[in-house]
Amino acid sequence: MKKYLEINPEIKAALEEGRPIVALESTIISHGMPYPKNVETAKNVEEIIRKEGAIPATIAIIKGRLKVGCNEEDIDYLGREGIKISKASRRDIPYLLSKNLSGATTVAATALIADMAGIRIFATGGIGGVHRGAEESFDISTDLEELAKSKVAVVCAGAKAILDLGKTLEVLETKGVEVIGYQTSILPAFYSRESDFSVNHRLDTPEEIAALIKAKLELGLDGGVLITNPIPKDYSLNRENIDQAIEDALKEMNELRITGNKTTPYLLAKIKDITRGSSLEANIALVYNNALLAAKISKALKSI
Repeated sequence: MKKYLEINPEIKAALEEGRPIVALESTIISHGMPYPKNVETAKNVEEIIRKEGAIPATIAIIKGRLKVGCNEEDIDYLGREGIKISKASRRDIPYLLSKNLSGATTVAATALIADMAGIRIFATGGIGGVHRGAEESFDISTDLEELAKSKVAVVCAGAKAILDLGKTLEVLETKGVEVIGYQTSILPAFYSRESDFSVNHRLDTPEEIAALIKAKLELGLDGGVLITNPIPKDYSLNRENIDQAIEDALKEMNELRITGNKTTPYLLAKIKDITRGSSLEANIALVYNNALLAAKISKALKSI
């Protein structure tokens, strides 16, 4: 594993000294938004984590190496190349490494690599899950499988709103992944603070969440914890409007016969157009919010 895993010296020192660290994905940089907004957002996320007293560790595959702690040059490279960079999930890692290629890591790949490095807290925007119509397409994100394997707690704003939230929760339950609501009993729906579904447990402080994570780690149980953090109120989109935008985007996607790993980038871009950019601003706000909470949880976990 050491042959492929490259841990930034700052991250390596933080691991050895027991300092708080927050892992970050890189798909949001290359596939989540346009340049230079993507690079600006990535740097802001890292700064939020640093100001809270934790160390950010942006994870990506750069020229055949699993990089834990990308530098500014790496982040700018991922942002400039954008969708030219492969979207890398668990299955893609061996191929990219064997060919000395680069990849922007999804939630699944980031959680896997963070676990390899010994990082236990990971902040993202929203996780993948069961896609609408999965009873016919069988389109279910690897994120759910990885959450059941890697010992990493993931802070998110819920599953992406384009998904079937009910079925996503059912799969998480089957996999034994606990879903926590931070200061809420309702599963947040990414762009909006509400949905028709409930989380397993509500916890109101980072310290309570850290205590749960520690208990799971000490028990030696496989898999992580999913911490859902509602989007800030000022950026929460009207639920009916966003649902209609998603339905319109899904209809057009099906007409164009877009499938596989191209569906999520297409839908997010289409929803951005339909909402005249408000979904992008909401996406950025929730990522910042999740990074802040993740840093607080990481600090609390180290202080127990």
